[in-house]
Amino acid sequence: MEAAAGSGPAGPRGLEGARERRVPGADGVELCVAELGEAVGADGSRRPTVVLLHGYPDSKEVWAPVAERLADRFHVVLYDVRGCGRSAAPKPLRGGFTLERLTGDFLAVADAVSPRDPVHLVGHDWGSVQGWEFATAERTRGRIASFTSMSGPSLDHFGHWFRRRLTRPTPRRLAQALGQGARSWYVYAMHVPVLPELAWRGPLGRAWPGMLRRSEGISGDGHPAPSLPRDAAHGLWLYRDNVRARMRRPREDAYAHVPVQLVTPTGDPFLSPSLRDEAERWTPRLTCRTLPAGHWAPRTRPDRLAAWIGSFVEDCEAYGARGGAGGGGGSGELGAPATVRRGGLRGRRGRARQEEYAEHFGGLLVLVTGAARGIGRETALAFARAGARVVAVDMRGEEAARTAELARRAGAQGAWAETVDVADGAAMEALARKVAAEHGVVDVLVNNAGIAAAGPFLEHTADDWEAVLGSNLWGVIHGCRLFGRQMSERGQGGHIVNVVSCAAYEPSRALPAYCTSKAGALMLSQVLRADLAGEDIGVSAVCPGIVSTSIIEDTRFRGTDERDAERRRKRALQVYRIRRFAPERVADAVLRSVVRNKAVVPVNLEAWGGVVLARLAPSALRAFARINVRA
Repeated sequence: MEAAAGSGPAGPRGLEGARERRVPGADGVELCVAELGEAVGADGSRRPTVVLLHGYPDSKEVWAPVAERLADRFHVVLYDVRGCGRSAAPKPLRGGFTLERLTGDFLAVADAVSPRDPVHLVGHDWGSVQGWEFATAERTRGRIASFTSMSGPSLDHFGHWFRRRLTRPTPRRLAQALGQGARSWYVYAMHVPVLPELAWRGPLGRAWPGMLRRSEGISGDGHPAPSLPRDAAHGLWLYRDNVRARMRRPREDAYAHVPVQLVTPTGDPFLSPSLRDEAERWTPRLTCRTLPAGHWAPRTRPDRLAAWIGSFVEDCEAYGARGGAGGGGGSGELGAPATVRRGGLRGRRGRARQEEYAEHFGGLLVLVTGAARGIGRETALAFARAGARVVAVDMRGEEAARTAELARRAGAQGAWAETVDVADGAAMEALARKVAAEHGVVDVLVNNAGIAAAGPFLEHTADDWEAVLGSNLWGVIHGCRLFGRQMSERGQGGHIVNVVSCAAYEPSRALPAYCTSKAGALMLSQVLRADLAGEDIGVSAVCPGIVSTSIIEDTRFRGTDERDAERRRKRALQVYRIRRFAPERVADAVLRSVVRNKAVVPVNLEAWGGVVLARLAPSALRAFARINVRA
């Protein structure tokens, strides 16, 4: 289909630099199409085309932050759905917004912007509802290479989902149906004649930008568009023309003919996460992601969405180049889905948790300090198995490089090593600048680096105190201050994990400097959790007890003489060998603390015992603290 002449290089508000043109859609309705990025790279190779579909009551500008982040790698296309933004509205409105007509619009745009190659489709809200239709319709076969869906189910799948819960009820299924029915209150309101139009063209249209700002912190950059009242009034027919008809008679053959990536915002007030429970039966290959965000994730989490969309498109392109189904819309398997991992936790519950981690961390940037050995290395590898990008930081450069190499083998999308002493403020500032410039803003920071000194208080030297506080407390402060500021300035949330110790609340005369430093780190974690909550940055303190690591080998033992110090080191090593608590279990607690946004996470028996005693019998803890360390 021929496109109308372009309107020049000046892009619409919120999409600076976009090239705009007009494309006649189904029934001749003129659509406004914007393009960013080049279809052909500098080396002459064709770049994949990514089509971003907006929802209700938005215009294409809702995708601006994501589109700008994808434009350096892909040919990015956005268009205003008929009746929205700068696209024309059908006449009459009734019957002009059916999914069949919207499918015709999509094919017209796809033929105009990518006549030879299939496009990668991404949809949000009603853009996702449309995308499911396009990905399952027979007449679009071969025109779509992949589909990424968020905050919008297939109406056919939705209809079957409801029917199964009402015709084969269980308490859980009934609760799900009733819960989603309550969340869908606005759908019923859309079907009321005249009143919704009056509301959108009147007080609701004026109040909407403020509602978005208060509910999800969205403002400026061309969203919402000035045409919002008219767009919302026209878009009511998306619901009226489609919802009741499809819910009454959902298609039985609504199977996607392309790989699907499903992104589920966990804080979406309109859609229950349980809607995705049966998505797997409708797709040849499903990759699931969970996102701690509200409904308008394209505005609040553009970095994470751009990373997930980009990696999924590249995965599908690579598989298609090898002769797979991704490029042509077949039904074969597309490599290993993100929810399948190698190694890691064992057993049914362990596999379920691995899938949860892969959904949550795939493509994220994670920085782990003290990553050369023990808990730090296992934490880096756990994030790598979940598909994250990993920066392994340690004073021991060669061992940090080994961790990065192991992370790449474990499945990390990228892994790098940095040699830094976390106690050195200037070095940490340089690290923060370098990581941001080369890899982007860190999504998850794990402050794990730490050392210990053992012996009575009077036997500790000033150097002991400076070393322990420098690594265990100042290292945490530097990491939180520098990377936390970057997270805050980005405005898309994040998470900080401080690996503390049960020594933070279990005093011991054997570890005065160590206990003091860990208690400071624990209090800092709780202060930061309160301070950064408004920035959507979570802070967790993970508190393990005795763990089988090399920390004893590096501990400074202070005694009456060298022989006494070495004897005490051997006794401590024996205790750690007997305890045999693997660092992998602490790494699992780290990932779990991020997914569930836990404040304080005791890890093993002695850590939990200390929590109980601190609350119920603090005098018992003080008695334990007085045990003679030379005994």
